[in-house]
Amino acid sequence: MTMRSSRALAAAFVTLGTFTDIIAYSIAVPVLPDLSRKLGASPTMIGLLFASFGVTLLTVSMPSGAISDRIGRKPLLVGGMILLVGASLLFAFADTLPWLFAARLAQGAADAVTWVVGFALVADLYPATERGRISGIVMMGTSFAFMIGPSIGGWLYEIGGIRLPFVFVAAMACVMALAFVWLDVPSPPQDREPVPIGLVLRVPAVALCAVAVLAIASTLSMLEPVLALRLNSLGVNPGRVGLVYGIGAVATTTLHPLYGRAADRWGSRRMTTLGLVLAGCALPLLGRAWSFPSAVVLFALHAACASMAITPSLAFMGEATSNAGVQSFGVAYGLYNFAWGAGLLGGPALGGYLFERIGFTNLSIVWGPVLVIVAMFLSRVQLGPAKTGHYERT
Repeated sequence: MTMRSSRALAAAFVTLGTFTDIIAYSIAVPVLPDLSRKLGASPTMIGLLFASFGVTLLTVSMPSGAISDRIGRKPLLVGGMILLVGASLLFAFADTLPWLFAARLAQGAADAVTWVVGFALVADLYPATERGRISGIVMMGTSFAFMIGPSIGGWLYEIGGIRLPFVFVAAMACVMALAFVWLDVPSPPQDREPVPIGLVLRVPAVALCAVAVLAIASTLSMLEPVLALRLNSLGVNPGRVGLVYGIGAVATTTLHPLYGRAADRWGSRRMTTLGLVLAGCALPLLGRAWSFPSAVVLFALHAACASMAITPSLAFMGEATSNAGVQSFGVAYGLYNFAWGAGLLGGPALGGYLFERIGFTNLSIVWGPVLVIVAMFLSRVQLGPAKTGHYERT
């Protein structure tokens, strides 16, 4: 086995690829609103610009996974990074709103390809007993990117203007594209027939894993607007609201690898189920936050419980797919990413609607049991005996 074919190196490159993708996403947070205003965008238009990311995330996730099952992971991983280079350069040099929208749409597509195909490659190369550990490492890298991305974007914007943050990301993505070109990735067997997407969707464990992902993603995204509104009503200023989220990010960055190892040891489904139950119980407690210190503690608690569902669910999706014998990790992780994107789009809208009518405390009381119900169904789904995957370990 050469260094180019090392599965550990492949996992490291996937981690760096997703890290680069999240840096690109989070750098846009402090930069895009100002750039959009300079091009004449209204607040509504800025909101649509941010939301357009989810359009291509949803539409590209499953097709990119299915294509990678047929032609291999490497072309898609290289293509995803090249697409991110193009999106970042479009952001840097866009002089009209349509070009900004084109850049945001391309960025969403690049995100879908990188995440779906990256985790499919991890599932190809690692058995079920190790996928939790690797998923935890990848998620730790992305959580760290979420922590530092906005700061890097703001700092580069201050010293080099609007173009420098995006040129920086384009350079990172270009390096990762070359890294994936150099990496020796196994090709799919020539005699393997393509697996229909519908066949993967009909596997109960795969479908319920997607439901669990939808539930946890919509919960996390629901909290983003309404928790800030709740804290503002308690007299917490925006700077301290950011600190609440920052401390939660530190907690999840630390815990992702631990949860991944726990999933390998005690089972990915068991850990995902436990995380959903605990997140469902912690959410009503967060709804009772009465001050800034209590919000810090209770949000960190909820974030820790939610991440207990996220990392193991990545491993469980691979396990459910291989146990069913459908041999289509690309489609399975495409479904995973689709469910995550749907949660990110639907969570804030539903959360805002309920917040306006019943308030944050009642919203958390109503929402929490939904996670517990999903956990109950997930705990009862039947898993068949493990089948052999379509790639050999390297």
